Amino acid sequence: MSTTASASRAHDPVSLRAWVAVLGGVFGCFMAGMNVHVTNASLPDIRGSLGASFEEGSWITTAYLVAEIIVIPLTGWLVRVFSIRRVMLVGTSGFLVFSLVCSIAPTIDAMIAARAFQGAFGGVLIPLSFQLIVTELPASRHPLGMALFAVANNVAQAAGPSLGGWLTDMYSWRWIFYLQIPPALVLLGAIGWAIKPEPVHLDRLRKADWLGITSMAIGLSALQIVLEEGGRKDWFGSSFITEMFVVALVGLSVFVIAQLHRDEPFINLKLLGRYNFGIASLMQFLFGGVVFAVVFLVPNYFAELQGYSARDIGVMMVPYGLVQFVMSFLTPPLMRRTSARTAIIVGFTLVAIGCLMNIHLDVNASANVVVPSLIVRGIGQSLVVVALGVMAVDGIEKSQLGSASGLFSMVRNLGGAIGIAIASQIVVEREKMHASRIGEAITPFNGAYRERMIDMVRTLTRGYVGRADALASTGLGGTREVALGVIDKVIGREALLMAYSDTFLLAGIAMLGCTLAAFALRGRKKSG
Repeated sequence: MSTTASASRAHDPVSLRAWVAVLGGVFGCFMAGMNVHVTNASLPDIRGSLGASFEEGSWITTAYLVAEIIVIPLTGWLVRVFSIRRVMLVGTSGFLVFSLVCSIAPTIDAMIAARAFQGAFGGVLIPLSFQLIVTELPASRHPLGMALFAVANNVAQAAGPSLGGWLTDMYSWRWIFYLQIPPALVLLGAIGWAIKPEPVHLDRLRKADWLGITSMAIGLSALQIVLEEGGRKDWFGSSFITEMFVVALVGLSVFVIAQLHRDEPFINLKLLGRYNFGIASLMQFLFGGVVFAVVFLVPNYFAELQGYSARDIGVMMVPYGLVQFVMSFLTPPLMRRTSARTAIIVGFTLVAIGCLMNIHLDVNASANVVVPSLIVRGIGQSLVVVALGVMAVDGIEKSQLGSASGLFSMVRNLGGAIGIAIASQIVVEREKMHASRIGEAITPFNGAYRERMIDMVRTLTRGYVGRADALASTGLGGTREVALGVIDKVIGREALLMAYSDTFLLAGIAMLGCTLAAFALRGRKKSG
């Protein structure tokens, strides 16, 4: 009896329209997710073209993420007011328009603003993809649906830098955004055909939790400004940063209080009190922070320390995407043979190992070191995304799935935005610290330093024998000054390598913490 029922559930019928709706949602999620990372491999080119610094360049990614974070938790409420069909159509159309605006941005400020609007419209596509999977598909098909969701999220992270790097090298970074036109038009057609129109409930606008919505938007925006600008403005030594921190604290406090005490909140924060959903959301937050930070750091590492072109960086990210594509479809059968919790534990362990493989970076650590670590992380990420999503929504009522999908997507992207900001700041601060410490050892009283200087001066002098005029033309005044310049560059390079290593170490520790937390998850009891 149980075997027959199980076989029946494994073949629950799903209509063509439902599959097109789910696949359309997954495709939209892929587009939105890819655009978080599509500029990563091209950031050096974009910064150079628009005259932006490293820290300003990080805002090209962060602005998109911040806007997504604000919109994602609003998506469930927007659907209740306007219907899922209208929200997806407007979101896709706005995403398309602002992709084109990004492509013609003349300044860094214009680019950041356009990326924010692009993220705001694209943000609805991520939770709606999750929601379509859990509402349009029967429970027996949820692992397959989550595998598709994992492909959309994980492969997008690798496809973004790879595709962006190739387009930048072959044409221009502006082609990254031209590329959004064809898939957006296809998605509009799929939405229009597969998702049925539903009536609008404009009366719900009057009953909306405008206090909660406004306080959330202000609080999250202020928090991100603190994280991004804090390092450049001496953190709380700056009155501006202090004021923004107070605004963030007050805004988010009002938001939480409003949601917990309102009869019909626009996002149900009480779901975090559910045992599995609460633990899974915390893990999702840390996971998003590490994954987004690593995908942001790796292209910058290749560009700054290994001198890779945007195209080369894209090629280096291809294995990362391929392994996630394959593992996303292998994970559901693995879960059936073991359990979702086992998949999560193994997944976080592999992500941690992948991060810890990069804690001893040196000048020879290029593709030979970083690509294998990307592959290990890619395998782990696929296991985590599929299994954690299944366990998070297990047992949640259908009426709460909109809030659950918005909340679960929000914590991931919030973690991602904070992760990128913190990671970029750690690299900057740790580089300064390591350079200072290395510099303290570079003195005329250090024997190794004196020997290195003598060897370098001899080498330089040998190269300029009989060419005093040529040596003077270097503008460095002599061989000693040339040698000092070389040593200064070596110190800067070594300090930056150590800074990246420190960042990967912290990421690995965070993932080991999630591995331990995964043991606390409660698996569904199997019925005989």
